[in-house]
Amino acid sequence: MTHQPLSHMDEMPRLNRISGQIEGIKKMITEQRYCPEIMIQLRAVRSALKAVESNILDRHLQHCVAQAFAADTDRTAQIDELKKLFNRFED
Repeated sequence: MTHQPLSHMDEMPRLNRISGQIEGIKKMITEQRYCPEIMIQLRAVRSALKAVESNILDRHLQHCVAQAFAADTDRTAQIDELKKLFNRFED
């Protein structure tokens, strides 16, 4: 399936923040901070990553999938790709 790659550069500030949060968590572990404090920060990182994932998925659906359907390309292949993607992400 050929497609125009999308830019996700607007996610970089959020990813940089996440990177900083992870560094903070590493420091907390090194300092032997209280477990619930570490877990709260871990949950914040997970939440931030989910937001990035959601934004990228939204762009994929709005751009790539919509473009494939509008061009009347193989919709079944596009749907199969999405199914595989969602199956990989089952939590």
